[in-house]
Amino acid sequence: MIRDAGDAGQHAEGAGPFTTRLTWHPPGGGTAVWESRLARRRGLIAVHTPGGPARHHRADEVSLRRLRRLNAIAATAFVIGGALFAAGAGVAQLGSGDATTCASIYFAGGLFFNTGGYVSLLQVVNAPRHVPGGAGRLVTRRWRWWSYEPTRVDWLSAFVLFAGTVVFAVDLLDSFLQGLSVQQVNRLVWAPDVVGCVLFLISGHLAFVEVCHGRFRVLGRDLGWWIVAVNQLGSALFMISAITAFTRPTTGSLVNATIANWTTLTGALCFSLGGVLQLYERP
Repeated sequence: MIRDAGDAGQHAEGAGPFTTRLTWHPPGGGTAVWESRLARRRGLIAVHTPGGPARHHRADEVSLRRLRRLNAIAATAFVIGGALFAAGAGVAQLGSGDATTCASIYFAGGLFFNTGGYVSLLQVVNAPRHVPGGAGRLVTRRWRWWSYEPTRVDWLSAFVLFAGTVVFAVDLLDSFLQGLSVQQVNRLVWAPDVVGCVLFLISGHLAFVEVCHGRFRVLGRDLGWWIVAVNQLGSALFMISAITAFTRPTTGSLVNATIANWTTLTGALCFSLGGVLQLYERP
């Protein structure tokens, strides 16, 4: 969706209150184009000069070092976390370990997901910022460990993702409890699992809003789009796993343990693949 950004010569694209791409005319002439994901992941802003080729201006070296470091940590955390979740699902499906063993593997994977989620939020908080109407440059701000910016779709997506990993941590901790009734298992383990999956799906939807600028489309040559798509597939598989992992009160058995394990395994591998791809989306 394209709309007037409130200042003469500026046009914003996005969805609802979110701006994901902003175009304006710098004082020196030409056209500057800021895109949310490109700026925060690669530290780039596009500038089209009159009569000349389009070129990308890079953020300063301080911002670029931050982006590279945070991207590497987040991506690696998701690769390892996804691999551990896949291993836990494999152990559960093959019956090669008891419940405590599976819970321990899942919990270790959850810690890496927590790390990846929080560092993803730090990527947004400390990304270089643009100055609308300015000369087409990205500005480095002081380091922060937290911010509150719910009107930014990248911040909201990362925050919801991190919240989802925290909810999963509750689910994984509760899975160590012994002697629970069926009702307690569904309330303490299954319900947080479902909530975490819903938050992952919401985060993925917001990430699509950012990368597609409000209108869903397939961007086959855009690495960022593929990262979002692969992670959203993983979230959908996790949701299927959560639904089929519900314990029937009448029988005390899962709806379908096989589907739950296999969708957890394949969903986790999607997150690992997304992490591998993310390693290449850097300055």
